[in-house]
Amino acid sequence: MTSERDDVIQDSDRLKTIFCERGYASNIVEPNLKEILDELGNKCKPLLGNGVPRSVCSESCLVGYMKILKKGQPLCCFDCVPCSTGKFANVTDSLGCWNCPEDQWPNEKHDACIPKVIEFLTYEEPLGTTLAVISLFMTLLNASVLGIYIKHRDTPIVKANNRELSYLLLLGLMLCFLCSLIFIGNPTALTCLFRQTIFGIIFSISISLVLAKTVIVAIAFKAARPDSKLQSLLGPTLPKLVVCFSSTGQFIICVIWTLNNPPFIEYNTKYVNGKIIVQCNENNVAFFCCMLGYLGGLAIVCFVVAFLVRNLPDTFNEAKFITFSMLIFVSVWLSFIPAYLSTQGKYMVAVEVFAILASSAGLLSCIFLPKCYIILLQPHKNTRKHLMSTVQ
Repeated sequence: MTSERDDVIQDSDRLKTIFCERGYASNIVEPNLKEILDELGNKCKPLLGNGVPRSVCSESCLVGYMKILKKGQPLCCFDCVPCSTGKFANVTDSLGCWNCPEDQWPNEKHDACIPKVIEFLTYEEPLGTTLAVISLFMTLLNASVLGIYIKHRDTPIVKANNRELSYLLLLGLMLCFLCSLIFIGNPTALTCLFRQTIFGIIFSISISLVLAKTVIVAIAFKAARPDSKLQSLLGPTLPKLVVCFSSTGQFIICVIWTLNNPPFIEYNTKYVNGKIIVQCNENNVAFFCCMLGYLGGLAIVCFVVAFLVRNLPDTFNEAKFITFSMLIFVSVWLSFIPAYLSTQGKYMVAVEVFAILASSAGLLSCIFLPKCYIILLQPHKNTRKHLMSTVQ
């Protein structure tokens, strides 16, 4: 036995390879060989931990990493690879990484899952606050213009441009500014269902009112001659027919959309890593495109009619302002389409809100602010004598 032990000690390098470098555990070593290993003393001591041999080929993989075995080498030789995006490992020496639940996301160390951040356009963030403040400011400005028109309702410049239609158009624009607030905040099933239809119907009525004003301007000038048969059309019936006929198509589109393919609330977990985007799914993009197309068609018709009568005498020159307002309206919504399609999440909502505010502001500023300027700052032009001299 002594000679055998001496032979093994002399071949200690080979023994180190067997017991130390391969990492065999002490509980599987034969008793007599364990005594031999103890006699090796300091030869294996640097390689031992608490008396238990360990691998010197690869250290244990920490949490957040997975083991990848090296080809052609013992099982104790492996690489530690970090878990990929969206996966985690919460044990050491893990052979793989796992996916988090849909509503959770790995932390920075990839050793645990944490809840995803819920994202939507809020009133508290700078973007949402800015849009909401602009909406309320424009609503107050719109209300101020309406107050000016009502206060000076008997002046020539207000009466010459069909004050009843002006009142209705100002109320419609006020609703346009306010409807943008429906798009801000946490989406709900109710707001998702009605926000696009409310926007579409209110805007179609507003553009129809502008079209009615344009038609009245054209007919009023043509009917100025005593023998004109168009004088019978200058009553209150024609504007009502124009508004009802022009907005009915949009109303039908929105009703069919709501009944057949209603929009719904959606929790998008795929678009942005670590976030849940709460958004409204339009369900059927074709109806949304039809709604925008109908608005665009109305605006183009209104633009063409106003452009044709833009050179009427100054008393009826509201057509010039309507032409510019429709040009702004069409430009805004043509720019909206590529911007809307190239964004996602809260920025898509912000783009639509901006388009609503910009187009409504264009109508308000082009059609009404020049009149308010004359009413408040140049009252000498707001007289029947001045208007008649301009016509002549």
